[in-house]
Amino acid sequence: MAESVDSSNTTPPPESKPAATEHKSWADEAEEEVPEETNDAPSSSSVSSLNVDALAIDENKKTATKFLDEPEDSNIQAVTSGDTPYTSASTFEDLNLSPELLKGLYVEMKFQKPSKIQAISLPMILSPPHRDLIAQAHNGSGKTTCFVLGMLSRVDPNLKAPQALCICPTRELAIQNTEVLRKMGKYSGIISECAVPADSRDSIPIAKRAPIMAQVVIGTPGTIKKWITYKKLSAVRLNILVFDEADQMLAEDGFKDDSLRIMKDIERVNANCQVLLFSATFNEIVKNFVSRTVKKDHNQLFVKKEELSLEAVKQYRVNCLDELSKVEVIKDYIFEIGENVGQTIIFVRTRHSASMLHQSLAELGYEVTSIQGALQHDERDKIVKEFRDGLTQVLISTDVLARGFDQQQVNLVINYDLPVKHIVGYAREQEPDYEVYLHRVGRAGRFGRKGAVFNLICGERDANLMAKIEQHFGTHVTEVRAKSVEDYKGALREAGLLQ
Repeated sequence: MAESVDSSNTTPPPESKPAATEHKSWADEAEEEVPEETNDAPSSSSVSSLNVDALAIDENKKTATKFLDEPEDSNIQAVTSGDTPYTSASTFEDLNLSPELLKGLYVEMKFQKPSKIQAISLPMILSPPHRDLIAQAHNGSGKTTCFVLGMLSRVDPNLKAPQALCICPTRELAIQNTEVLRKMGKYSGIISECAVPADSRDSIPIAKRAPIMAQVVIGTPGTIKKWITYKKLSAVRLNILVFDEADQMLAEDGFKDDSLRIMKDIERVNANCQVLLFSATFNEIVKNFVSRTVKKDHNQLFVKKEELSLEAVKQYRVNCLDELSKVEVIKDYIFEIGENVGQTIIFVRTRHSASMLHQSLAELGYEVTSIQGALQHDERDKIVKEFRDGLTQVLISTDVLARGFDQQQVNLVINYDLPVKHIVGYAREQEPDYEVYLHRVGRAGRFGRKGAVFNLICGERDANLMAKIEQHFGTHVTEVRAKSVEDYKGALREAGLLQ
């Protein structure tokens, strides 16, 4: 179990976990089970009368941004509630941050000024009366800084009790967000704790551990729910609650039940906690959750749908005859021609594919690592750290790393398998998982950098999936001939990765 640590620590201590059970969960990861309480998740009768259909970009709402001096050509639309006069921040000093937080932003984070989404969202997060915020923003826009800085700003360093809580769908994302918070808050004296499951058998049983005193807690839903259930994590003093990657947190095959339970537990003891929902995409499931949990007088921040295509990244398709051809394309062409373009992530659909591809490439002499949900937590953390530190150049991953994984040296993404939706029951035709595809593509070209994505297409089924992806995003994915050196060179030149 994660113990309270000071802000200088970066690796969360381990936590015990019961024997794994088979569970169909997004990102190839199953959360641990926790004791059930007698109280159920909010029922349909508790749904508020909030008009969830309003959660969309409405071009006719010309008054929506009347309190925000954003540029006319901005692709961000803010819809504010009430008459609070929010003004976008051109500098971090405009936000009335403490000197300690400003020092963290400039010295540790090396920031110069707020990004567009930070300039618009931070005043809404930090200004009284601290209304709830629903924020949609594409990957690489700086949304992590928005909620991390929001949490740090709402904490009293002199009060040794949980005051900010952030919930993430995977342990990797929770650890990453904790590292960002500790770096940004290095000079603030604020203590944080990372609540993720781990593998150590020597950890203290939850019933015997001390109550959480860290001011900021970031973790995964199962662990956080367990801590709240055992009365170790108090929600009484929480000022701010963040859902990162909210659309996946609330998916039926994700962590919807845990998220609803956590919200109900907090609402029972704290009616004034500010709720922030951040994600790159929003769907009907999130809208339904909003109607249950977010206050009516909330603010909204949306990036227009057509801006979520990550145009900085060039996308290509390679038609392969069979599985062996996929390995040959990776080895003989993509790796050979693009060996000096930066780090590469190869996404596969299953744990078996990850193991098979890892073995195939290792036998050919390549230094590769692979990560998937069946690995022990300590081993997963080690693999991710080695990749972050640049010790390995190629990482094979299931979708456990599709969302929120920031590694600025990643310029190449290879979709060994295209992502598909998990459909219960028999389905004649598979449907692409468009949101996962978007997040996979987003691993390359972070923060506006150049990047390329190669989609390996094998057979009619893959071709149909690729066609649906092109239609959905309104884009054309250029074909690269499987054995054409000039085609690969041309693709990498077009992506700005080859001279």
